[in-house]
Amino acid sequence: MTGQPDFVQRRAHLVAQMEPGSVAVLATSPEVARNADSDYPYRHDSTFYYLTGFTEPEAVLVLVAARDALPARAILFCREKNPEREIWDGLRHGPEAARTLFRFDAAYPVDALDEQMAALLADVPAVYCKLARDERLDAQLRRWLDSVRRQGRSGIRPPPALRDVTPLVDEMRVVKDSAEQAIMLRAGEISGAAHVRAMRAAHPDVFEYALEAELLYEFRRNGAQFPAYTPIVASGANSCILHYNSNDRQVRDGELVLIDAGCELDGYAADITRTWPVNGRFTGPQRTLYELVLAAQGAALDAVRPGQTFHSVHDAAVRVLAQGMLDHGLLSRDKHGSLDDVIASKAYMPFYMHGTSHWLGMDVHDVGAYRLGGADDLPGKEKPSRPLQEGMVLTIEPGIYVRPAEGVPEQFWNIGIRIEDDVVVAAGGFGLLTGSAPKTVADIETLMAERP
Repeated sequence: MTGQPDFVQRRAHLVAQMEPGSVAVLATSPEVARNADSDYPYRHDSTFYYLTGFTEPEAVLVLVAARDALPARAILFCREKNPEREIWDGLRHGPEAARTLFRFDAAYPVDALDEQMAALLADVPAVYCKLARDERLDAQLRRWLDSVRRQGRSGIRPPPALRDVTPLVDEMRVVKDSAEQAIMLRAGEISGAAHVRAMRAAHPDVFEYALEAELLYEFRRNGAQFPAYTPIVASGANSCILHYNSNDRQVRDGELVLIDAGCELDGYAADITRTWPVNGRFTGPQRTLYELVLAAQGAALDAVRPGQTFHSVHDAAVRVLAQGMLDHGLLSRDKHGSLDDVIASKAYMPFYMHGTSHWLGMDVHDVGAYRLGGADDLPGKEKPSRPLQEGMVLTIEPGIYVRPAEGVPEQFWNIGIRIEDDVVVAAGGFGLLTGSAPKTVADIETLMAERP
């Protein structure tokens, strides 16, 4: 089991950025009904968990920043102990145990939230919350502020300012500490093993859902709590649908299978894509495009290092892919011009229409700005790309998707390829989190040749 992040330190870091004496309020996710008598599997809110480590529903975190001689405080509101409900639904920590185990300064039943907040928001300079992102909490906040306003004749005033807490926490989350990196490395190892399992289970005429079952089995048997997102198991023409997830087609001999799947472990996601032939041998056209995407990924990985910008990673991949499109006849020099012309006009986009990277962490497409910005930015002017720094985790996932079209060589029709790995920016370069899943043509064909 991996080590736990320091949630107390995270709360202290956030409070240090708040105005003295102000209050922050963050709620976890609600339970969601699936049908008449069951809920979807519960998953906490990422920001709430990042600051608390607490995974039960019906919970609210309140942070009070230090002011004058009064110290900062972290307060949890959660469900009370209930022996009868615990028989049916499992353990509830209750306020007292939660306060001790998760190191809060105080904890109260969630039913006391309205009463307590009317006092906590009196005469404070600002309240921080996820502005316009949580309708339930927005409605509660209006009630609390109305309650404080009604005390105006006593000289008590409501907070004069509402501030968005989201940018503060997002910037904290974009750089991962050593504990987070260790969890994500393990999530990558589990996910890589799941991809290997799917390759070994593959054969012509297998159904996509059978391969998905192999992935999910490997995730869970290694301790992952969930898939980080609905797995994509796309064969044949389905591989050219970026977010395909029906996973119900039978795979024909000679076709490629594109699997985009990762597990979630202790709140952190992995995100891996591998593409391989169901019969274990690439055809000539498949190999040609596969080697092109692999070279593009190599160029993008070479661009990952501290100080390099986020978008330079995408630019490196695009340059290799666009050159390959010209070399292999997907694009024409007569029609589209030189490599620089193709890049400037984005003529490559019918075959490569998504970005090469995104942040990865507690959310698959994790929080954090990709461009730098300030109050004095000129309208309409593109903001500069953000420099990479140690501890950032991102995906590297170039691809190529060839749909049947006039002027496109028929040998490449219905071939979709994506190769995706997760990396952490490190001194002098990067650390690979997903190296357990083979991706060279030789390694894939060797592994699949060993199938029973």
